[in-house]
Amino acid sequence: MKDYFGTIKNYLQTLQLDIKHENQKEGIFIVSNEQDGILNLIICVAHPIVIFEQFIFEIKESGHDVYKALLQKNRDIIHGAFVLDDSGRKVIFRDSLQLENLDQNEFGATLNSLSLLLSEYSDQIINFSKNT
Repeated sequence: MKDYFGTIKNYLQTLQLDIKHENQKEGIFIVSNEQDGILNLIICVAHPIVIFEQFIFEIKESGHDVYKALLQKNRDIIHGAFVLDDSGRKVIFRDSLQLENLDQNEFGATLNSLSLLLSEYSDQIINFSKNT
């Protein structure tokens, strides 16, 4: 069986992400690249997929406008999407990719998508986190 954990670690190092934590037994990395807005991104290697999750902000008061805006923005996101956690309060960026044919370009595309989302949509995210 291929060492997917090792492959992902190599991608992270090549892409110069700061590995804050790793646990091979659980298949988990926590990485950051603050220059690109990536902070404590959780990457879970769970054969047959790899899952990316980054907490974005917490919704303090439910609002139809916030949910609508997030769903509309999902249409523009190249890789991944906004999702809610089980509480329905935490907005998370999430993406999943198949491990079998994963290459560094595809892996990097998810990171670029998250970085682009955070830079282009940052004002709206700040407003949501203040007003909700």
